[in-house]
Amino acid sequence: MSTNFQPGLPGLLSATALPAARTAAPIRLLTLTTIPVGTNPLGVAVAPNGNAYVTNAGSGSNDVTVINTATDTVVGAPIPVGTRPFGVAVAPNGKAYVANSLSNDVTVIDTVTNTVLVPSISVGVTPVWVAVASNGNAYVTNQTSNDVTVINTTTDTVVGAPIPVGSAPFGVAVAPNGNAYVTNLGSDDVTVIDTATNTVLVPSIPIGINPYSVAIAPNGNAYVSAFGPNTVTVISTVTNTVVGLPIPVGTNPTGVAVAPNGKAYVDNLGTNDVTVIDTTTNTVVCTPIPVGGNPFGVAVAPNGKIYVTNTTSNDVSVIPPFPTLTTITPNQGPTTGGTPVTLTGTNLTGATVTIGGNPATGISVNPAGTQITATTPPGAPGPATVTVTTDGGCASLVNGFTYASPSHATSLTATPALAKLFPPHVYFPFLTATLKDLVTGLPVPGQTITFKTGTHVLGTATTNAQGTAKLDETLTFPLILANGGYDATFAGTGTLLPSSAHGEVLTP
Repeated sequence: MSTNFQPGLPGLLSATALPAARTAAPIRLLTLTTIPVGTNPLGVAVAPNGNAYVTNAGSGSNDVTVINTATDTVVGAPIPVGTRPFGVAVAPNGKAYVANSLSNDVTVIDTVTNTVLVPSISVGVTPVWVAVASNGNAYVTNQTSNDVTVINTTTDTVVGAPIPVGSAPFGVAVAPNGNAYVTNLGSDDVTVIDTATNTVLVPSIPIGINPYSVAIAPNGNAYVSAFGPNTVTVISTVTNTVVGLPIPVGTNPTGVAVAPNGKAYVDNLGTNDVTVIDTTTNTVVCTPIPVGGNPFGVAVAPNGKIYVTNTTSNDVSVIPPFPTLTTITPNQGPTTGGTPVTLTGTNLTGATVTIGGNPATGISVNPAGTQITATTPPGAPGPATVTVTTDGGCASLVNGFTYASPSHATSLTATPALAKLFPPHVYFPFLTATLKDLVTGLPVPGQTITFKTGTHVLGTATTNAQGTAKLDETLTFPLILANGGYDATFAGTGTLLPSSAHGEVLTP
């Protein structure tokens, strides 16, 4: 499969030669926020102050748009940089480093003032991507000169000679162990650099055709998008070997970013959507998230939102944070449906709910997005998976709700409490209560009955084969006398409705 390289600029995508956008209706109709930016936006990175920096590579732009991720609005005027800016990364000191692919330099922006600090740091030929290591150095991939330039972000000067890597290097990311992983489009592999010594540690880890971007997950694994085979390859940054089989995603995957919750977001340039991968299981979760035209770059903000640059629609799509689902209460109900339930979790705004694959009704989400009330649909007997779906993804409680056959009404009969007052003493051998199924007419064995008088719980007993529960109770009879008797209660089950009865005091 062709990677649609622009003539004269190996490895650079041409806005006029991109794969056709998907025309079929998306699986999910979403209401994502869309932010217009400059022409042909490519890279995106988020600064410590929460602002997102978007490179606009079109001939009429050559600048960087700043987005406030709290309000999803553009901040100020675009910041002019070099020619055809591609990748951007923000150092811990708040400086943003922009790789300008046609002017062969890097522009440094102060993200506090959104002004240019250093207009041009000369690097290699066709710089396209940049990442910052924990030691403060920025690593810039130079696609035509097949090397990586190192920049000291304190002095904004080049460190040492360029580091040779594979053919047509593109993406770069730095793992917590200090190793930098460089994707080489031309040689179909990844080179590993030791950022402590700025030397090549592993010359080549073979990957699928045209590896584009790379991102590091919280578990330390590197996730590499392969443009040709439409997959993501996982690399262990401990052993520098490939983990498992490639993960199928959409058509022509490009940008990759991993959120702190371990969800990896992969831009699919050919299908205009984003695939979400759970990095704990290395499996795709939910359905693809439709975005704008030919998505390319992706970044995760501290507030959990995901920002995707769309190269042909000249905008940025904002994906909400991934939802979580913690509990459903109650967790059982009849197969006929109609059970009011409460679901708790996070990022649930706008959610739909399915139970056993069937949509729940009467959905209401609280303003904080942490609680949903809904009514269960009809379902088949047995356990059913509960799933919430938002614009940001989906979350499930596997077998979280159990459908039981329609509930039967029950009756509970309590025998009177006995008291012999003449001659002057009392006796109270036991309390009894009998449980009966009103549909079958049969006694119900094996169920727990709770006995109490007033606010005092006397104890519990289990019904026998005749449906009768007996509680030996002689010590607290004065309480029973004082409260005019006792109460027996059956809490109910998934198939039996609750019932209760009152036992009077009988004085023969």
